[in-house]
Amino acid sequence: MTSVRPARPDELPALVEHPGDGERNAATRAYLTQLLDSGCTRPEWCLVAEDGDGRLTGSVVLWTIPGHEVPLALVLFEAPEDAPETAAALLDAAAVKARELGAAELEHVVDSPAQAPQFQRNPEQRGELLRASGYAVIRDGRRFSLRIPAATATGGAGPEPSGAPDGLPADDPRLTFRSLAELGPEPFVAVLAKLLADTADARLAADVRQHGARRAAELLFEETAELKHEPTWWELGYDADGTVAVISLPAENPSVPVIGFVGVAPAHRGKGYATSVVVRGTRVLVGAGATEIRGDCDAANVAMAKAFERAGYVNFADRLEFARAL
Repeated sequence: MTSVRPARPDELPALVEHPGDGERNAATRAYLTQLLDSGCTRPEWCLVAEDGDGRLTGSVVLWTIPGHEVPLALVLFEAPEDAPETAAALLDAAAVKARELGAAELEHVVDSPAQAPQFQRNPEQRGELLRASGYAVIRDGRRFSLRIPAATATGGAGPEPSGAPDGLPADDPRLTFRSLAELGPEPFVAVLAKLLADTADARLAADVRQHGARRAAELLFEETAELKHEPTWWELGYDADGTVAVISLPAENPSVPVIGFVGVAPAHRGKGYATSVVVRGTRVLVGAGATEIRGDCDAANVAMAKAFERAGYVNFADRLEFARAL
């Protein structure tokens, strides 16, 4: 018989140990330690499944943005491949706990191929378990990464106006950038509303259908602003005709610097600006000391995927994003 309970202090941060899989065990411990230290989770949000003999057989951990009291997603979801009932019990227990804490929805992502720190092996089976517990795919995504040589990262407030850090492409000379610190939020939200009205991103398109383009833009701006950033990092890029061509919202999540959100205004698509705005966000983060940067896009957004690749990024994984209403 399987039961689910909060992990005891002596079970943290290891949770379920896998004999003979030292790499995975070490990565799990390091990742969960980071989540606990950063406030992305709490000990009482770490749930484990145990069998009738008291052996740990699975785990799931609720996750949120640091400073928030309501969980947004779950991570470190593990259950034996031959025990779907254990997986269901863990997912249901996590949903109950999240609902008690005020959540209306929970998300979970499945990356392939499997990699640190979660090592989500057998992604197809994971997807089946999630769907059986009420989760649905809200986005089929692609993940990109760029590693920066240590000598390139400057550790300053951002890129210098002229030139580029060694090894990185220069800014597009056709664009003139102005920051959030100078402009304030309204021009950014207005540009986002125009972009979202014609987006190839399934998740953002769903937000537009639910809220309308303007409100979806406000929500995107607010959610991205929850990530660590400086007002000088966020920029609008203006074309020579004086109109806004691109938007760049680089930031740092609790694990790694990210491109955040970038986009090209509909009137300026087809000019190569998608690559230009990825490069700009990259330069800002490198100027702030980043040594690795990640970015995501919808699989259907072919132009943005190509922009990442042209800017030097590597598609290191695919990511299915799931959500379950509570």
